[in-house]
Amino acid sequence: MPERTWELRLLLLLGLGLGSQEALPPPCESQIYCQGELLHQVQMAKLYQDDKQFVDMPLSSAPDQVLQRFNELAEAHNHSIPQQQLQLFVQEHFQPVGQELEPWTPEDWKESPQFLQTISDPNLRAWAGQLHQLWKKLGKKVKPEVLSHPEQFSLIYSEHPFIVPGGRFVEFYYWDSYWVMEGLLLSEMPETVKGMLQNFLDLVQTYGHVPNGARVYYLQRSQPPLLTLMMDRYMTHTNDTAFLRDNIETLALEVDFWAENRSISVSSGGKSYVLNRYYVPYGGPRPESYSKDAELADTLPEGDREDLFAELKAGAESGWDFSSRWFIGGPNPDLLSSTRTSKFVPVDLNAFLCQAEELMSNFYARLGNDTQATKYRNLRAQRLAAMEAILWDEEKGAWFDYDLETGKKNAEFYPSNLAPLWAGCFSDLGDVDKALKYLEDSQILTYHYGIPTSLRKTGQQWDLPNAWAPLQDLVIRGLAKSPSPRAQEVAFQLAQNWIRTNFDVYSNTSAMYEKYDISNSGQPGGGGEYEVQEGFGWTNGVVLMLLDRYGDRLSSGTWTVFLEPHCLAAALLLSLLLSLLPQ
Repeated sequence: MPERTWELRLLLLLGLGLGSQEALPPPCESQIYCQGELLHQVQMAKLYQDDKQFVDMPLSSAPDQVLQRFNELAEAHNHSIPQQQLQLFVQEHFQPVGQELEPWTPEDWKESPQFLQTISDPNLRAWAGQLHQLWKKLGKKVKPEVLSHPEQFSLIYSEHPFIVPGGRFVEFYYWDSYWVMEGLLLSEMPETVKGMLQNFLDLVQTYGHVPNGARVYYLQRSQPPLLTLMMDRYMTHTNDTAFLRDNIETLALEVDFWAENRSISVSSGGKSYVLNRYYVPYGGPRPESYSKDAELADTLPEGDREDLFAELKAGAESGWDFSSRWFIGGPNPDLLSSTRTSKFVPVDLNAFLCQAEELMSNFYARLGNDTQATKYRNLRAQRLAAMEAILWDEEKGAWFDYDLETGKKNAEFYPSNLAPLWAGCFSDLGDVDKALKYLEDSQILTYHYGIPTSLRKTGQQWDLPNAWAPLQDLVIRGLAKSPSPRAQEVAFQLAQNWIRTNFDVYSNTSAMYEKYDISNSGQPGGGGEYEVQEGFGWTNGVVLMLLDRYGDRLSSGTWTVFLEPHCLAAALLLSLLLSLLPQ
């Protein structure tokens, strides 16, 4: 069958036949890792339990040779290659996953970082020491052959070694790495952080943005933009102004990417505001979840399938892949096929960008460039006004995602509704206390094992009953910004609950997980497209941050039950009296 005929057949298989909407461009140019018959046949044959395994396998020879051999095999079998033959072909022409990486022990790892001494509870201190050890297990370095023969790998070459999340995620990811870096800085590993930062900056220089992760099939989508914040944390720790000066323009490029490619105009009260959304106008199934996306698309009319593929990629760009947060307003608000990520103006994305604009203003001021400092200060002010007009709900006391099609806010609970507190993107300190009341009114404080990701149970991993470390951080550090003792105490209690969940699961399994099920007792999470993963980079980072912040108070042995305001006042008074007693 000529190649063009196969292309038409593949379009028909994916429901993108003649008469349907025009096909969007593929996730990348690779005819092996991103598009084409080889990818389709292997992934739809389900040779591996996890589609990601195949697209992470390096080639044993040049892609043209592999494609030629595949085309010969396909023609010999009339383009329906038996599974056993396909398996033999992959074994012959591909290498096992992970061959392009080697283990790496960070050179700046040290035995006893100082923050461990501030943790009062001996069990928690010992646990923190074990988490500190995990950085050595999660360190990776890219082999030089990825640089000399990039066409044979889906992995994107990185000059500097890095820390990975763990489990199936053997490459680094964008937003995960922020919480990893926070943990590394507490572990007094600034050189490792600098190398990871440099890898991200190199990606911006090459591609104009930070991809979702270091794989070619992730190239056309990003993730929540935290690069500027990573630089700020590194700068606070090291005061390395020369590094900032060398890279400030690259940071500006990344902020510009979001302004130029992910902006949307929203009108309210006769005024027009510019905010941002997740938006990935690229077609075809996600290579790392190919068969799942293709089968899901089969449940929709032909003309809707390319839109679904693009919306799934936008959902992956959001970091929340997947969640009822992106289904609301769709034909069925519980089904993944209703995903409409790009139809929302998300609270957290705009909070992250607002924070980035403030940090860019601070950076330029520090470097003596008042013109650019003023530019970013004005951008932040404009975004703050837009978020207040479009996303803030005074009556409920929180911010809410805005539905571009209905012109209404999504009133469902998500921890991201409080992201502006964490990002410092609000103008009235009283907003923190309003947000606390919002948490109480939403019954969130009745969950004793962690803050739920949503209050809907859909079987997706970014929904009930799962809780995720970065979302705990958003709420805890957001509340901690309040001068109010009540908000401060709730922040501590939430931290205590999360630490206890993580500690108990670790005590039972000797592992840290990417997410936790908080339905009746803390346990490893579930749902979504793959088995729960061990490791785990950002979970470790958040635990270390909380142990650093509250180490003198946190306990490994008692569950915190939330108190009513009058009981809490008595508890606070008792705590104060105890602190005055001689030690």
